[in-house]
Amino acid sequence: MKFLHSMIRVQNLENTLRFFCEYLGLEEVRRKEHEAGRFTLVFLSTRDLEDSAEIELTYNWDQTNAYSTGRNFGHLAFEVDNVYESCKRLMDNGVIINRPPRDGRMAFVRSPDQISIELLQKGEALEPSEPWLSMPNTGEW
Repeated sequence: MKFLHSMIRVQNLENTLRFFCEYLGLEEVRRKEHEAGRFTLVFLSTRDLEDSAEIELTYNWDQTNAYSTGRNFGHLAFEVDNVYESCKRLMDNGVIINRPPRDGRMAFVRSPDQISIELLQKGEALEPSEPWLSMPNTGEW
């Protein structure tokens, strides 16, 4: 068995693509416009040859109300080369760090559509350091 993708519904495709592609570093690998069904599918990938799983963004053209978010979805998780640098890049782009990487290992943020994203340090945890060490949790993740 092979894991193919996880799908999330998005309210604003441009904002969501900016978050996942510009801020997190994923790449759009394909897009399908479905005029009759009035929706767009965008598939994102890390482009890592050892990581074939993708995220499918589903944008329903006529959706005007925000989607409800349930804690039963859980989160998407990404391994990053440096959790501190990743969090700084996200913060510099206005993303709230909901659970800072105080332990040098794990952080949580939310996408523009309130999808919980876990960032995990590749390899061993980094040495705990400021400003992360004393940064409080914010909101839910």
